[in-house]
Amino acid sequence: MKINIILAGVGGQGILTIAAVLDTAALASNLNIKQSEVHGMSQRGGAVQSHVRISDTEIYSDLIPLGKADMIISVEPMELLRYLPFLKKDGLLVTDSNPFNNITDYPELEELYSEIKSHSNTILVDAKKIAKELGNSRATNIVLLGAASSQLPLSDESLQQAIKTLFERKGEKVVLKNIEAYHKGKEIATATI
Repeated sequence: MKINIILAGVGGQGILTIAAVLDTAALASNLNIKQSEVHGMSQRGGAVQSHVRISDTEIYSDLIPLGKADMIISVEPMELLRYLPFLKKDGLLVTDSNPFNNITDYPELEELYSEIKSHSNTILVDAKKIAKELGNSRATNIVLLGAASSQLPLSDESLQQAIKTLFERKGEKVVLKNIEAYHKGKEIATATI
């Protein structure tokens, strides 16, 4: 078993939190993991991406080669397109539908959605809206993790425990809101697929 996941977004959207949840869940499941990340002026709205590789055998590189990503999870739709060359032919795309308009020539949303939907295995979710409705607008990333969870080689229990572990210092309310966001993402994705 092995899975290669690219996480993409803009600084402050929780890309590294998704990576930390995946890492924690994988380690708790006695799996091998390698992770690499790039922060592109992340505190100023720059691109952030992470390569996460999980396997039951030894992993030799922390970088995913072109055409070898099983999944791209993106918290920003245009950032998703930047990493398409890494996706396998039958790979899964999971993205929030909400743009982070930090450039003047941001593409038209309909064109952007059309390009994303042209890939057969896509989950396009209004994760930001879901997170706000749950009372935790910062949980957009966890909604997307929930949406991708059924395609991950990690159990729901290990992912939820990882969320609890990572957020417990912020208090039980924050933990419960993030678990709720995870479940809502999973529910929405099940209805979409």
